[in-house]
Amino acid sequence: MSDASSNSDFLPGENATQRAAAAALDGRQKGLKRFLPFLGPAFIAAVAYIDPGNFATNIQAGSTYGYTLLWVVLVSNIMAVLIQSMSAKLGIATGKNLPEVSRERFAKPVTIGLWLQAEFIAIATDLAEFIGGALGLYLLFGIPLFPAAVITGIASFVLLELQRRGFRWLEAGIGVLVGVVVVSFAYEVYIADPDGSQLLHGLFVPTLDGADSLLLAAGILGATVMPHVIYLHSALMQRRVVGRNEAERRKIFHFEMADILIAMTIAGVINGAMLVMAAGLFFDSTAVISTLEGAFAHLNTEAGSLAAILFGVGLLASGFSSSSVGTMSGQIIMSGYIDRQIPLVLRRLITMAPALGVLALGVDPTTALVMSQVVLSFGIPFALIPLLIFCSDPTLMGSLVNRRITTWLAWAVATLIIALNVFLLTRILFG
Repeated sequence: MSDASSNSDFLPGENATQRAAAAALDGRQKGLKRFLPFLGPAFIAAVAYIDPGNFATNIQAGSTYGYTLLWVVLVSNIMAVLIQSMSAKLGIATGKNLPEVSRERFAKPVTIGLWLQAEFIAIATDLAEFIGGALGLYLLFGIPLFPAAVITGIASFVLLELQRRGFRWLEAGIGVLVGVVVVSFAYEVYIADPDGSQLLHGLFVPTLDGADSLLLAAGILGATVMPHVIYLHSALMQRRVVGRNEAERRKIFHFEMADILIAMTIAGVINGAMLVMAAGLFFDSTAVISTLEGAFAHLNTEAGSLAAILFGVGLLASGFSSSSVGTMSGQIIMSGYIDRQIPLVLRRLITMAPALGVLALGVDPTTALVMSQVVLSFGIPFALIPLLIFCSDPTLMGSLVNRRITTWLAWAVATLIIALNVFLLTRILFG
């Protein structure tokens, strides 16, 4: 199996879905059923918002600062809805994904630079996903981290094989794994018995507690607004249902917004549940919970084996699903930016190498996960700014061009992220 030679065959269409979509666009399908053919792409993108990096940052945030940083999860999720809607819109309006449009619109040196940084971000993404999957196997079955990471890589190939049966099979497989994470953390929040007033205060009253909390907030942002799915969502939409005219493209975007809102709400609730669980169970603990292994052990001791097992199962499902989504994004990045392809196995081996190296060197997995999320936050502007430029261009987007308020909000998000990254870089370099 080679790297996606064209994004049109990466997620093959299914006749039944296409017919149902056509019926919805023509007004022949009524009620909630008209939304069903369009549900799915945002759920694939949403997997990246609940990957193992989110486990690490949210649990560290909850165990260290209680409910204080819960508002960061909320704000990050609102940003994610805005960004994913623009990415989907680009694919619908142009029939191309973000890297392809960048290659057409930017000078070659700029495109090469964007490709190189995107590949670096893909490596950081895989680092989080492989380490998370490996940790899940280690915690549940005692498999050493290095071979566990190899098993995670194999599992991602198995999941991607669902694409051969059609995009609905892939979406269903991803959906099942997301459901596992939902069930796991629903139980964790139940046993955490969170303090309602403190939870609401943390959710709606923005507060920081020193520079370290800002660093962790940046990690939450990087783990939530993932740059690789900014590329991915545009590709998922570019040929899934093709609008024949401007009116149909507007309808497709309308339907896809429902998909985005549902998927991002689920992802946001899961992220909040992670932090709430850690705040409720670990914040006032005499033991310092700073690693995922520590969280698993503490859950086993204080909340029972079922809580610990569900935590490990959720982490494992997250690692398996997000690693496959990372592979999809990597294919799109290379083929889109430089119109080159390499075999999928080779790409997977290249992106696996840094994660395996980190595990072989004995680097603390949770520390590596958190720092990978900080690295990801530095990649957001390089995906977001081109996306914003393209979605604000009426000659490219037609009737789906951003409204003025959308453009202003998106620039505000980009400015905030860039300012935060400058602060973090200054802190890292000068202390």
